[in-house]
Amino acid sequence: MKIIVAGGDGFCGWPTALYLSQKGHDVSIIDSMVRRKIDSELHSNSLTPIASLEERVAKWKELTGKEIRIYEGDLVHYDFLKEVLKREMPDAFVHFAEQRSAPYSMIDREHAVYTQHNNVTGTLNVLFAIKELVPDCHLIKLGTLGEYGTPNIQIEEGYIEIEHKGRKDVLPFPKQPGSFYHLSKVHDSHNIMFACRIWGIRATDLNQGIVYGLDTEETKLDPVLTNRLDYDGVFGTALNRFIIQSTIGHDLTVYGKGGQTRGFLHIKDTVRCIEIAAENPADKGEFRVFNQFTEEHSVGDLAAKVKKVADEEGFPTNIANLENPRVELEDHYFHAENTKLKDLGLEPHLLDEEVIREILRTVVQHKDRVIKENILPQVTWK
Repeated sequence: MKIIVAGGDGFCGWPTALYLSQKGHDVSIIDSMVRRKIDSELHSNSLTPIASLEERVAKWKELTGKEIRIYEGDLVHYDFLKEVLKREMPDAFVHFAEQRSAPYSMIDREHAVYTQHNNVTGTLNVLFAIKELVPDCHLIKLGTLGEYGTPNIQIEEGYIEIEHKGRKDVLPFPKQPGSFYHLSKVHDSHNIMFACRIWGIRATDLNQGIVYGLDTEETKLDPVLTNRLDYDGVFGTALNRFIIQSTIGHDLTVYGKGGQTRGFLHIKDTVRCIEIAAENPADKGEFRVFNQFTEEHSVGDLAAKVKKVADEEGFPTNIANLENPRVELEDHYFHAENTKLKDLGLEPHLLDEEVIREILRTVVQHKDRVIKENILPQVTWK
C-alpha cells in the first residue's frame, strides 16, 4: 500500500514509518518538525541524541534500499496537505501529527488554544482532503484512552449499548477527558465519526494507551535511526521519568496517592497495531474504534517496578509522593476492553523487568544529557 505517516518524525511516528517500510509498503512522511521546536521552547531535549529527519531517512535508504519521502509542512495548511495527497494518492493515512502532551495543553491559554487549533483543525483538513482527493483512503487516527476518563463502569471499545425508558440504542461511549489535549482528541473523534456518516469515509480511531519502550527492530539497526526518549515533566511519561530519576539519584516522584491507573503498550505493539489496522481497513462509511493497549498499571505500581530494577542495577532509590499538579481521581475503578486488535492478530509484548532494565541501561549511557530541573512538574491544572 501507499501509506502516509503524518507526524512521522515523532516518538510513535518514526518507528511506525520504518516498520511499514520494512514490511514492503510505500511510505511517505509529513511532519512540521514542531516537536523539535517545542524542545527549544521548553529548554528540554530527548535523552537519546536524535539525528535530523533527513539524516534518518538517508540512513534507512542506505541500509535497506527503501525510500521514504519527506514532506515538511503543517496539516493546518490545507493547500500544502492537498498537494501532498495529490502527489501520493495514499491508500492509508496514518495520523500521528498532533500536539500530544496534556501538561503542554494546560500551561496557559495560548498553549490550550494552540493544542486545540493544531489538533482539531489539522484533522478536519485531513477529512476534507480525503473527501476531495482520495475518498477511498483509510484514515488511521491515533486517539487516546484518555478520551474516556475514569468512569466507574467498564470502558467498551468506542460504543456502548444503552437502555433508557424502555428503549435501546448503541451510542458512542461517554467521554470525560482530563485536559485540553484530551478534549481535542474527543473533538477529533466526533468530527471523524460525522465525516464517516455523511461522506462515506472509512476510518479507524485507535484509542491508545501510554506507550513505553524505546526501540523496535528497525530503530536498532543503526544509531542514526534511534528513537527519541522524553523524560521531562511536560512530555515524559511517568515510567520514563521514574527510570531517569533512579539513575541520577533522585526520588521517584509519584503524583498524589499513585492509584491513577491507565492502559499501556510497548512501542513494538504500537507499530504492529498500525499495520493491523492498515491491512484490515474499515468499511466505507464506518467509524471503527479500537482500544489500543495491552495491560493496565497504576502509577504506584510503575514506581515499585522501576525501584526493584534500579536497586538491582546499583541505583538504590526511594519513592516519594508529591502533591498532584493535575485534577484527577487518585483512587478509582479502571478496566477497559481491548479484544478487537487481539482478534485481528496482535500478540502483546508486556512490561516486565527486562524491558525496564533495557531502558534503564540506555538511559545510563546518556544520563549526562539529563536536564535535572526539567524532571519535576512545572505545570498545574489549577
